Amino acid sequence: MCTDHQWINNAVRKIEADFQRSADTHLFKLDLPSLDGIDIYLKDESTHPTGSLKHRLARSLFLYAICNGWIGPETTVIEASSGSTAVSEAYFARLLGLPFIAVMPKSTARKKIEQIEFYGGKAHLVERSDQIYDESRRLAKELNGHYMDQFTYAERATDWRGNNNIANSIFSQMKLEDHPIPSWVVMSPGTGGTSATIGRFIRYQKYETKLCVADPENSVFYDAFQSGNSNLKCERGSKIEGIGRPRVEPSFIAGVVDEMRKIPDTASVATALWVSHLIGRKVGASTGTNLYAVLQLACEMKLRGETGSIVTLLCDSGDRYLDTYFNMEWVKTHIGDIQPYLTQLEIIQAKGCVEPACCEPVVA
Repeated sequence: MCTDHQWINNAVRKIEADFQRSADTHLFKLDLPSLDGIDIYLKDESTHPTGSLKHRLARSLFLYAICNGWIGPETTVIEASSGSTAVSEAYFARLLGLPFIAVMPKSTARKKIEQIEFYGGKAHLVERSDQIYDESRRLAKELNGHYMDQFTYAERATDWRGNNNIANSIFSQMKLEDHPIPSWVVMSPGTGGTSATIGRFIRYQKYETKLCVADPENSVFYDAFQSGNSNLKCERGSKIEGIGRPRVEPSFIAGVVDEMRKIPDTASVATALWVSHLIGRKVGASTGTNLYAVLQLACEMKLRGETGSIVTLLCDSGDRYLDTYFNMEWVKTHIGDIQPYLTQLEIIQAKGCVEPACCEPVVA
């Protein structure tokens, strides 16, 4: 327990100063004339200093842990992660001069491991994604360090009423658009914390916006939402890095979610490649998961004759995944045949939603 107020004050000042030097992330409109009347927006979280949405989370987790007295000047910080949060936490650990260890599955993209090491952190790899929790606790005890535990504290560490959170930013940036109050905000769950923040903010601000959460394969959030059983587990880890979990994380708050959709991995990767071509730069597969759910919702709105806007996130850059999602041999071996979804996306881009089954899961 740290009670050194001078160190605490200086640590908080350094993190807040880093935030003060940062600009907000851009919210840009996707150019899809075929879905006229339904505007789709991507909030580009890849422009954070550490390249992903998780930069916001890491900052909040460090401030939360510091203000709780869990981190001091000699603390080794340990985190369980699929990589993105660990990159961002390594950044803040370096900012404060603290040792950092990331416990991750061996399948984590090599680029993320290199980024963690660039910021002075160490990668501690385990065989399976469900092993990261116990191994993080073990290391924290062995080293007398602190396990950040993003999966428990993500939703607690963020002020969901506002205070520069991501939901506050989205709705502020939408104010001058044709449809300033989105019909939907679409998220995908990693910890579940961002979904919780956005869902609570929508309700607190009394908006009519609905929250849709898109879950990849090999993740239990969707099944838990449908069944109400928060004790579900699965043995295989998600192949869409950054999202999907083998257990229902404490930060996932089902009560703020209006709808969940299960997105096939082939659809996620195909959509990531498709939108990368559309906007002229690479995005990660989790953005594909988000955007495929957005396109489903947009097609359904068009079929009902509705207009409006839908907002989702560009979670991170695809440059982290050149050896995986942007390597067609890897995709064929580990994900499967994405061509049917690429064909479907080309039809949507050219004609919009042309039939009720347009965005239904593709049967190859």
